[in-house]
Amino acid sequence: MGTLAYQLELPEQLSRVHSTFHVSNLKKCFVDEPLAIPLDEIQIDDKLNFIEEPVEIMDREVKRLKQRHIPIVKIRWNSRRGSEFTWERKDK
Repeated sequence: MGTLAYQLELPEQLSRVHSTFHVSNLKKCFVDEPLAIPLDEIQIDDKLNFIEEPVEIMDREVKRLKQRHIPIVKIRWNSRRGSEFTWERKDK
């Protein structure tokens, strides 16, 4: 549409998503077939935000502070950017 806005052709499954995007919302993407996620596996909420959920616990550790020991776990998430890992408190 111009130098700051692009209009994308979206599949029918994304008909509720507006097709015009500001360039700051777009990221360069190189096609990598193993990272392609079928649309029926993507979960979005009522406001069309991607729902990230934990997939598996990858590792466990205990973080030691002065007077406390905090159990933490490394979580793999189903992220829109591919595999993503974060350390979280076990009780959360």
